[in-house]
Amino acid sequence: MRNGWLHKTLPGVMGALVLFSGFSAASQSMALSSTQGANTIALSLTKTGQLQYRVTHRGQLIVADSPLGLDCDDQNFTAGLSLVSVSPIDRRRETYTLKVSHVKSIDQVLNHRSITLKNKAGARLIIDLVSGQEGVAFRYRFPDQTNQRRVINTERTGFRIEKKARGWLQPYNKAGKVTPGYEDFYLNVHPGDSIHNPRNPSVGWCMPALFQVNGGKHWVLLAESATDGSFPGCHLQPDSRDGLYTIAFAEPDEKYTLPLGNDNHPVSTLPWTMPWRVLIIGEQAGEILLSSLITDLAPASKLDDTSWIEPGKATWSWWSHPEDQSPQTYNAFTDLAASLGFGYTLFDAGWEKADKAGGIIAKATAKGIKPMVWAYSAAYFDADQRRKRFKELAAMGVKGVKIDFWCSDRQEVMACFQSLFADAAREHLLVNLHGTTVPRGWHRTWPNFMTAEAVLGTEHYFYEARYPALAAQQNTILPFTRNVAGPTDYTPFALTIRKYPRLNTAVHELATAMIYTSGVINFADSKEVFDSLPVPVRQLLKEMPASWDKTESIVAQPGEQLILARRQGGLSYLVGINGTDQAVPVRLNLAPYAKGFSQFRVITEGDDPLMRFKTETYPIRSSWQHTFAPRGGFIIQFIKE
Repeated sequence: MRNGWLHKTLPGVMGALVLFSGFSAASQSMALSSTQGANTIALSLTKTGQLQYRVTHRGQLIVADSPLGLDCDDQNFTAGLSLVSVSPIDRRRETYTLKVSHVKSIDQVLNHRSITLKNKAGARLIIDLVSGQEGVAFRYRFPDQTNQRRVINTERTGFRIEKKARGWLQPYNKAGKVTPGYEDFYLNVHPGDSIHNPRNPSVGWCMPALFQVNGGKHWVLLAESATDGSFPGCHLQPDSRDGLYTIAFAEPDEKYTLPLGNDNHPVSTLPWTMPWRVLIIGEQAGEILLSSLITDLAPASKLDDTSWIEPGKATWSWWSHPEDQSPQTYNAFTDLAASLGFGYTLFDAGWEKADKAGGIIAKATAKGIKPMVWAYSAAYFDADQRRKRFKELAAMGVKGVKIDFWCSDRQEVMACFQSLFADAAREHLLVNLHGTTVPRGWHRTWPNFMTAEAVLGTEHYFYEARYPALAAQQNTILPFTRNVAGPTDYTPFALTIRKYPRLNTAVHELATAMIYTSGVINFADSKEVFDSLPVPVRQLLKEMPASWDKTESIVAQPGEQLILARRQGGLSYLVGINGTDQAVPVRLNLAPYAKGFSQFRVITEGDDPLMRFKTETYPIRSSWQHTFAPRGGFIIQFIKE
């Protein structure tokens, strides 16, 4: 009732309030709440015309008064602002389906409102607000129309988090040989803490950034959505004194081998609509994990026909044979994909020579396996070369591309991604980005975008001495951070002992294939390891889907434990991982997940926890007790016979 009343009467009331009450009325009026009133974002102007906002959840402060504003080359929107108008509340329903997601069908109601301001020169700035049951968001918009380009020198946007909050933040690595690539550890920090012991020299903090606030009562994830070619990908400045985290643009030297200039500032003609700054809010961490707010705010799918886009599983030889690019090895992994019922195989670096020598593409397609191939970013940056190459690959029978080594959040790279997704879709090619930034809702707009790296995944058993000791913990953090941003190519199931020996149990590694969501799951390890698996584990791999109809969070403790219920069609699973080095008791009510099933199969640690599995089958019962092995896991598979 209250929101309906506001929608009908607000414009007239607003005029009266502004006319008679001045600043305080304007401050009160520039607010937006979700339909049920759970989440509110409220803007206000200081006496000097500086714009700020705050965010509350059921009256509890989530983000305290924080600055907004843009300083441009031709206009300044950081002070001297005054209110022009506040739009009525526009209630919009977002209903769509995703090819790759925790939940296939999305149905969300979001309230929208636009606040128009002007600076002392009369130039206009619009702040679009959104509030829904999962959080709030805002973005900047310049409504004027001109062919003259505007440059943003600085963005004042900040997020003021209480100093007592607990955070999980990832350092944003400065430009280097293979950085930035969002491949660092998420560190447990408090607002105001400096960056300590990153994997590489760092210049800030990544988004998404996760905080637990109000004495542990609430969670908030800071993220972005709808970043396109009009803006760079952004991160957070390293200095968070007084708990204020502020926006930073991609660095000037984030070029890698791409033909980029030295200016890293956002630039566009007008009108100009910028990306959403997203704050996902929950009373439980599981609400963060399951949120669709990032895709809710992304543009709708640009593809009319998506029938050719199929999520699936892939074999991948690089992890087990990084130096072997022979046709024999690639063909063996094609055969492995066929034996496991996987739809895809990924041919990594060196595949061109192997195809010329041994026809690996033709052999894969002859077996009904869809080949995906590795590529280098510099070869796909130029639009004409990219389109020509995509046509050639499609003619060969290639079904997808893994394009690697972007190492940049620059605006030009964000623009390239949008064109790349479109060009690939014209040739019915799937896309996997590596050495790259995090997704920002792109898998809704471009359903052929199946997955991206931007994660400290299993390849770091080769490269990072600290990885084995921290991998289990990270696996219980990343689903609440990185995987919320979009599909994650973690390359799960790495059992063979590498340079830095694994400490996670084999079941933990297997479970990550069902914990992370990725449109194409690229499985690590060798044919010999897969061939040695017990029959129930091989059967699980055959049946396991790559995308889900429904996901439920049962235990959600970032850095500690995570248990999910996953469903697709007639398949139902419970999957858990332990992020600690302690044994942890578990007791689960099976009844909500066992309807229509007569038995459940449990996969846990075998006599050699690092390499072996134990499988047991039981009649359905109401509850199940288990003790999580240190860095362990389990999978419950409900079966009908």
